[in-house]
Amino acid sequence: MNERFNVTSYFLDRNLDEGRGGRTALCCGDLRYSFADLARLSNRVGHVLTGLGVRPEERVLLALSDGPEFVATWYAVLKVGAVAAEVYTFLPPEDYAYYLNYSRARVVVADGTTLTKIRAVAGECPHLRHILAVGAGAVGAGPAPGPTEHDFAALTAQAPDHLDPADTTRDHPALWKFTTGSTGAPKAAVHCHGDPLISFEGYARGVLGLTASDVVLPVPKLFFGYARDLAALFNFGVGAAGVVFPERATPERLFGLIKRHRPTILVQVPTMMAAMLSHPTAQEQDLSSIRLCTSAGEALPKEIYRRWLARFGGEVLDGIGSSEVYHIYISNRPGQARAGSVGQLVPGYDARVAGPEGTPTPDGEPGELWVRGESSALLYWNARAKSRRTFAGEWVRTGDIFTRDAEGFFYYQGRTNDLLKVGGIWVAPLEIENCLRQHAQVADCAVVGHEAETGLIVPRAFVVPTPDTAPTDDLAAQLQAFVKANLSPHKRPRLVTFLPDLPRTASGKVDRKALSGGGLI
Repeated sequence: MNERFNVTSYFLDRNLDEGRGGRTALCCGDLRYSFADLARLSNRVGHVLTGLGVRPEERVLLALSDGPEFVATWYAVLKVGAVAAEVYTFLPPEDYAYYLNYSRARVVVADGTTLTKIRAVAGECPHLRHILAVGAGAVGAGPAPGPTEHDFAALTAQAPDHLDPADTTRDHPALWKFTTGSTGAPKAAVHCHGDPLISFEGYARGVLGLTASDVVLPVPKLFFGYARDLAALFNFGVGAAGVVFPERATPERLFGLIKRHRPTILVQVPTMMAAMLSHPTAQEQDLSSIRLCTSAGEALPKEIYRRWLARFGGEVLDGIGSSEVYHIYISNRPGQARAGSVGQLVPGYDARVAGPEGTPTPDGEPGELWVRGESSALLYWNARAKSRRTFAGEWVRTGDIFTRDAEGFFYYQGRTNDLLKVGGIWVAPLEIENCLRQHAQVADCAVVGHEAETGLIVPRAFVVPTPDTAPTDDLAAQLQAFVKANLSPHKRPRLVTFLPDLPRTASGKVDRKALSGGGLI
């Protein structure tokens, strides 16, 4: 595993070497970037980064909206042997200070969505030396004293087109994938150059069957590795194109992009699937170009899965992955998908459903999912205790509760820290949520534990009613009765709180910390 290998050389530059330089790599608005265009820009960015003093294995923070600059910069960081770390572009200033100090990045690449916020906290980030600003007129004086700001377009225009890759191997650190859970400060899972290749071969080729004729449209933004890998990495590995856009994803925007670009693969999350199904124009939309719709990030409810197939057709492949194991390691397969299941093992990975001591549980019994594969991260950066709890030798303890059936299909039951003990019996909030979603007047919901006046923990449901439904006490009572009638009586939510929308993390997961904290009530 010590042969020379560089992610950028394999996934981007190889397209030029194999005669695909003129093929479209990225579509963004009215612009189309060929693989040659993207490689040229990436090489120029690489020269700019090394000119700013970026050293091998040093982190470079990307705080950029989706677009060719994001993709080219990400590849440039890896090509020069540095480590790429990406963050969401709609965070408060204090979050950027956290990421800058945690990564100790000396260079951050920012744009109009993040630059003002980064300037505001630059004085709190002693390691930060340079801000590379994307966008016309973005560069300003900045705080004094503070990092030097540079114009991305001006510097890249002056840089050479050719750049030799750094002398990296599959075992050299290449990128950070931040945990995207709903509790605690994010930590970085450190991955090496060889990890994307493992996932590409097992999932992108082995499960999705990506080909050069595919066009991939992601719903999540590129800072989320699930989206970036499918829309600007794995697809490049077979010479396929991706569609990127800087704006927030909305049903209207996605329907417009599908009509314009006719993608063959839609990278989805359940929340947006539900929103697109509920859109007033859903019945008019033509999604016939989409051969596969992937789903990840959170559990895909059976009802959304069935409604999507009934309305839009195609295939929906739910799966589960994590920052710790790089990408998706269990997935449904074309022609074999099962509603409610995340599928079977991706080639190259192994998993077991285990009890507290790591002993496998019998089929059908719940337990924590342990996973192993060659794409697993080295560790969590600067978090030894957390690393030792999660990375148990060759196994990764996911913290997810699953069951597995005799045919090897896995069924998600929730997170270990989500389980509620009600009346001495463990209850999975997801089971209650799936029940509530079957009610005709429920658009979305989440269930968390609530400490009652007795000091006992009881289920509490936060419900988003359908647009034509009034959130009344009578409806709350109906929902409680509905759960009681369809599940064991002790699983009935003792409290029902109505919200216009559920709070979500940057990666689209329900923010259970916000719900449990009670700040929304």
